[in-house]
Amino acid sequence: MQRFRRSRVCCLAILEIYLSSCWCLFAQAQERPPGRDVESLLSLALARNPEYASMRHEAKAAMERIVPAGALPDPKFQMELRDLTRMGTQDPTLDPRQVGNTRYQFTQDIPWFGKRDLKREVAELEAQSARGRVLGVWNDIAAKIKTTYAQLYYLDRNEHLTKEILDLIARLEEIAQTRYADGLSSQQDVLRAQVEQTSMRNELIDLETERHHLNTRMNALLARPSTAPLAEPEKLRALPSPATLEYEALEERVRTHNPQLASEENLTKAAEKRQSLAYKNRYPDFTFGVSPIQYQNSFKEWELMVQVNIPLQQSSRRAQEREAEAMLSAARSRWEAATNQVLSDLSENISAIEAARKTDALLTNRWLPQAELTLQAALAGYETGKVDFATVLDAERQIRQTKQNKIKVQAEGQSRLAEVERILGEDL
Repeated sequence: MQRFRRSRVCCLAILEIYLSSCWCLFAQAQERPPGRDVESLLSLALARNPEYASMRHEAKAAMERIVPAGALPDPKFQMELRDLTRMGTQDPTLDPRQVGNTRYQFTQDIPWFGKRDLKREVAELEAQSARGRVLGVWNDIAAKIKTTYAQLYYLDRNEHLTKEILDLIARLEEIAQTRYADGLSSQQDVLRAQVEQTSMRNELIDLETERHHLNTRMNALLARPSTAPLAEPEKLRALPSPATLEYEALEERVRTHNPQLASEENLTKAAEKRQSLAYKNRYPDFTFGVSPIQYQNSFKEWELMVQVNIPLQQSSRRAQEREAEAMLSAARSRWEAATNQVLSDLSENISAIEAARKTDALLTNRWLPQAELTLQAALAGYETGKVDFATVLDAERQIRQTKQNKIKVQAEGQSRLAEVERILGEDL
């Protein structure tokens, strides 16, 4: 029995330790900050960004306007108590059975043929335009996240590079101090190395400040506290192939999928429907009614009624028609202007991506190897006294500038890719 109790206690302890470990791993996974890749940031923004949520609610509200726009007005009920004193033979009363007669009237307003359909179609097109604006807002948010992620990647890699070069300058300072102690160089070399290190430490402070600003901007897009931590970005997305970025193919996709153009197109169609509705207002609307008349306890008379409004205010209606025509022209102009601007931005960003691709290849294949060879040669020459310290610093600055340009052009390519995807309304 004691062995059984001991084994049971051991099993419970092992189970408790196992559950505690699982809970710790789960808590760590939950607390792991986002930001390692752009996809995790986009997923978080999709669920939490308040601007995107606001636009979705507005689009839902626009959808709910469709049914009321095409519905008939509510019917009306009217009740008349006639001859309350029955020709002066009784005191006034409100009992329908005691008055002379009671008239009940039910009326229904009926618009002219086609007006309800036009109003419903206008509401549908406005709802479609609202959905397009939702997609447009999300594309803008996604583009900002992708661009900010690329900038954070640039800062992170630039910081690592600066620290590497700082270590290199520290080693150069040691070499300069050794040579100065041996009388092979001047104290100026040591001082220049120290000044260079101070300048780079100042750059690290600037990079940290800029990182704080970008983290704050990213957290605002993710609806997180401004001081919430973000993980270091691990990698950038690969740029699409040149065949994927052919302007003619992307132009067709833009005309089909761009949410801004779709929204403007729907607003233009809605303006056309409003113009047709303005022309329909030349014709009258109707009101139909039926009236049963009660005498004491029975209905002995029935009346039918038709009412037509007379459209006499033609000057007012012509002004409304001219207004609708002007609004339609304005909508068409906005659609054309948006199309021209979107296609211009598309061409500009495609060209910038190709330039970034070529510059990255040139830096990787030509400039960076040359800069590395120059630095190695300068270091070897300085140790043997063949070159001065200024030559080594120039070589160090050259390789640093080359690597910075490489990181910068990669980040620029990602920003341009984000703009192309924003214009397309979808990822490439």
